[in-house]
Amino acid sequence: MFLKLFGSIAGTLAAYALYKIAGIAYQELSFPLRHLTGPKANHKQLMRDMANGAILEEQWILQYGKTFKYPFFFGLSRIYTLDTKALNHIMTNHFIWQRPPYSIYFLSLIVGPGVLVTEGDRHRRQRKIMNPAFGPTQIKELTSIFLQKSAEVRTSFSVVNSSQMRDIWLSQSTTDSMRVDVLSWLNKTTLDIIGLAGFDCTFNSLNSSQPTELAAAFSATMRATSALSLFDIVRAWFPVFRFIPTKFTTMTGISQATMQRIGREIIGGTKAEMAENGGFGTGGGGRDLLSLLMRANTAKDVPESQRLSEEEVLAQVPTFLAAGHETTSTGTTWALFALSQNIPAQTRLRAELLALDTDTPTMDELNALPYLDWVVRESLRLNPPVVSTGRVATQDDVIPLDTPWVDKNGVSHTTLPVRKGQQVIIPIMPMNRDKSIWGADAAEFIPERWDSSISVPISNTIPGVWGQILTFLGGPRACIGYRFAIIEMKCLLFTLIRAFEFELAVPVDDIGRKISVVQHPMLKSEPEMGAQMPLVVKPYIVRA
Repeated sequence: MFLKLFGSIAGTLAAYALYKIAGIAYQELSFPLRHLTGPKANHKQLMRDMANGAILEEQWILQYGKTFKYPFFFGLSRIYTLDTKALNHIMTNHFIWQRPPYSIYFLSLIVGPGVLVTEGDRHRRQRKIMNPAFGPTQIKELTSIFLQKSAEVRTSFSVVNSSQMRDIWLSQSTTDSMRVDVLSWLNKTTLDIIGLAGFDCTFNSLNSSQPTELAAAFSATMRATSALSLFDIVRAWFPVFRFIPTKFTTMTGISQATMQRIGREIIGGTKAEMAENGGFGTGGGGRDLLSLLMRANTAKDVPESQRLSEEEVLAQVPTFLAAGHETTSTGTTWALFALSQNIPAQTRLRAELLALDTDTPTMDELNALPYLDWVVRESLRLNPPVVSTGRVATQDDVIPLDTPWVDKNGVSHTTLPVRKGQQVIIPIMPMNRDKSIWGADAAEFIPERWDSSISVPISNTIPGVWGQILTFLGGPRACIGYRFAIIEMKCLLFTLIRAFEFELAVPVDDIGRKISVVQHPMLKSEPEMGAQMPLVVKPYIVRA
C-alpha cells in the first residue's frame, strides 16, 4: 500500500516536472528575441558570477553591447540591458513589469510579505499608506527627536549611535591604531538605529554581547542566506517541491515566527501608546516609523477599504529591519573602504566635517555639506549595496530603446518585442559604472565628479529616483526609504571621519565580494570567515 502511494506521488511529481520543463522549452524556442546575441549558458560561471558580483557581466557588456541575451538556469534566457530608455520603460510600467515569482518567494522568506515583495494594487495601497512616514518632513522630525534623546541614557539615532561606536573604539584603543572589522560594528550600529527609529525599541547591540530576541531573529534570517542550496533554487522555481524543508527554510521559518510574535507585541504597545496620547488618526503617540505608519493607516481621510490589515502592518517589521539595517551598514562599509583608498578625499572630507562646530548636527546642516554629499553619492554609485534586480513581463510588451541592437543576421532593431513571462535584468551596479555615461574613470572613486563647477554635467538619462544613479531604482517601485538611508549614512560618516583616520588592513587585491541579498565585502584569503572589512583605525588628533 505504501509503495503504491509513494509510486503515485513520485509519478505525479515526475509528470509535473516534465510539464514545467516542456513549458520552459516552449518559452525558449518561441522567444521573440531568439536572434538577440549573447553568451552561451555556463552554469558554473553563472554561480561564480552571482557569488562574486558582476565580474562576467562587465566582460559581456564589452563583447555584446548594451542589450544582449543573458543565459540563466533551467535553459531560460533573460534580457540584459543598459539602455536607459528601456530601463525607464520597465521601471515606470510597474503593473506590466513585476518581480519574478521565485524572487518574491525568496524575499518573502527573508523579509515577510511586506512592501518589498507585494505587487500590483496591493503594493500601491501599502505604498500610499507608508509614504508619509518616509517623507522629508518626517525624516527631519525623526532626526531632531533622536538628537534630543541624546541626553537620555538610551540608544539614539544616527549621530549619537555612531558617537557611541566611536567612544567604544576609543576606549578599546590601547595604541595609536587598531584593526577593526568595520562591517561588524556598523551592522550593530545600524541595528540599534532601526530599533529606535523603526519601533522605538532599544536593541543595545553595541553594548551587549546578548542581542535582543528580535535582533537575534533578524540576524539569524540574514545568516540563513549562506545556507542556500541548489535545491532551494529548484523549490523557488517549482512550488510543488516547497513542502520539502531545507536548512534555509527551517532557519528562516523559525526567525519569521519569532519576528511575527514580537512584532505583534510591538504593535500592541504602539496601539496602547497612541490611545493614551489622543487615539488613532489624531497625531498622538511616538514618531518612530511604525507609529507613523499606524497613524497614517488610521487617518480619517483614508477609506476603510484602503487601510492595511494588521497582518500587512505586521509584515513591515522585518521589512524595516532589512531595508533600514543591512543595506545601510553595507553601503557605509564600502564608503569607508573607498575613503581608505583615496586619502586626499578622506582628508578633504574630514576638514569639511570638522569645520562644523557641533557633534550633533541637524539634517539641514548635514545636507548643506557639499563634499559629504559628493562622497555619499560617489560611494553609492560605485558600490551599491544591491547590485542588480529583475522583472518579469505579466503581458506582452514592446520595450523602446535609445541604442538599437543588431541581431545575428545583422539587422538593426529599435525596440524589444517581449512575450508574457519574459524576464529582464536591471543591472544596478553596471549601470552606475557605465563608461559611456561616467567616462573612462567610471570604476574609480572620485567624489569631485559631482562638482558641477569643475566637471562636465552628469547625464540625467539614468532613471533613478536619487542622484542620477540607479542605486535606489526609479519609478513607482523606487526605494521608499532612500531619504532615511542617505541621512543615516551621512550621520555615520560625519562622526567616524571626524574622529578617526582609516586605512585598509589587508592588500586591496584581497578584498572580494560575496552576494546574497546585498553585496558584502569579504577576504579572498579567508572566505570561511564570511563577510568582513578589516580597516586600520587610528584616532585623529587635531593639530594646532
